[in-house]
Amino acid sequence: MIKNSALKLDCKIQINVSRQINFFLRFILLLLLFCVLQPVNAENPDASIDEALDWLKKTALAPRSHNYKGTFIYYADRHMETSHITHLVDENGEHEKIEVLDGIPRIVYRNNDKIKCYLPESKKIYTEQRWFRKFFPDLLPQPFSDISKNYHVTMVDRERVAGYECQSVLLTPRDNLRYGHKLWIHVDTGLLLKVAVLDTDEIIEQFAFAQLEIDSDISKELIKPEQSINEDDWKTTNLQTIVLKDGELDWSIKDLPSGFRKVIEMKRNLTGDKVLVDHIALSDGLATVSVFIEPITKNSVQPVPGFYSSRGAINIYVRTFENHKITTVGEVPLEAIKQIGDSVVNQ
Repeated sequence: MIKNSALKLDCKIQINVSRQINFFLRFILLLLLFCVLQPVNAENPDASIDEALDWLKKTALAPRSHNYKGTFIYYADRHMETSHITHLVDENGEHEKIEVLDGIPRIVYRNNDKIKCYLPESKKIYTEQRWFRKFFPDLLPQPFSDISKNYHVTMVDRERVAGYECQSVLLTPRDNLRYGHKLWIHVDTGLLLKVAVLDTDEIIEQFAFAQLEIDSDISKELIKPEQSINEDDWKTTNLQTIVLKDGELDWSIKDLPSGFRKVIEMKRNLTGDKVLVDHIALSDGLATVSVFIEPITKNSVQPVPGFYSSRGAINIYVRTFENHKITTVGEVPLEAIKQIGDSVVNQ
């Protein structure tokens, strides 16, 4: 998801991969997924799958129809982080500001798919045209995919989140190659107010609104950069993404876990360097996995084959193959990450 993800710069996550992958992970881990889980108590076991899927479809559409602003809390690995979000919808689409309130200052502005991330302490700005949307609370795919093929979808109890009544929906994986999720959906608007990622019964990542206003009037001034910021004094890095046709890359994945499919192939400069990294993105309709392939050169940081790392629901696996480093990153268990990473071959 999220968890996006997204939802997924200068975070305190030290991983022994190249700084190109470091940037991607820090940016994704900043914004990705999920929220506090309450004990699951199936009060309505006879609710139909179709009704539960209707709730998920409503959730997928909600961020494109409603204004909202509030404070949400991210939790993973005993780490908590508070952020404030302002989201405005008008005739020109969606406009959003997310400001991280703890630790190193980070502010992300989004104008539809155009992203600007400000790092005030270092006076750096990163810009990118995003190829996906996965920022809490906008975590479900558009168009909505058939999640029920990979997850058992069940309506459970109703609970209040940040003062709003929510219908909770449980997504239980059909195998051990993906995580479970519980989502709390505002009954009136369909907005996702809380979500948890589960490894069996253990909460591994969570996101939840602590305070929220829905459909209030929001001034456009609230989603613009501060007037005190003189961008001429800041270093701006424009990150580049080149979307390719299916099969254009020299790489393929021969053994995908059941339910996963390739979403897109790209070449990207993840830190503003001239060197482009090959990127294959996968999804099962909810979880996303990225595979980055880059040549190993004399000047590059030498990879550690078989290296693993994790943060919350995000797992990482590094492998070398034919003088290339293959880094697989995703919101799935290590078993799935390793299966995907070990299946990357040169076509």
